[in-house]
Amino acid sequence: MNATVAEHQDREISRYLCIGCPMGCRLEVEEADGDIVEVRGFSCRRGEAYAKQEHIAPQRMVTTTVRVENGLWARLPVKTTDAIPKELMWDLCEKLHELTLKAPVKMGEVVLQDALGTGVDVVSSRDMPYRES
Repeated sequence: MNATVAEHQDREISRYLCIGCPMGCRLEVEEADGDIVEVRGFSCRRGEAYAKQEHIAPQRMVTTTVRVENGLWARLPVKTTDAIPKELMWDLCEKLHELTLKAPVKMGEVVLQDALGTGVDVVSSRDMPYRES
């Protein structure tokens, strides 16, 4: 009985709220010696995959706006084409804050290629027409 208690004490449990689907499952990832032992609380396979990814190397999509010269509006919404490592989110936002585009810009146009060496591009999320003076 003591071996079971000691074995259980060496395990660490991390908790996450799943964003893989609208269910919002409360997930638990049990880890022992740096390895995932069990994932609990998921209602679908996306939840299990999300828990493992979030536990090992969390990633996020980035959506923000960038400055535009001569555009109909002063800012253009942009987004990453894929998730990037979570720890790079703020660095990417700072880089995009320094960026100024010139209108016109088409939706889906790459505005920053290979963002921070991640292999992920940042693209415009809408058209930005030229502002007629």
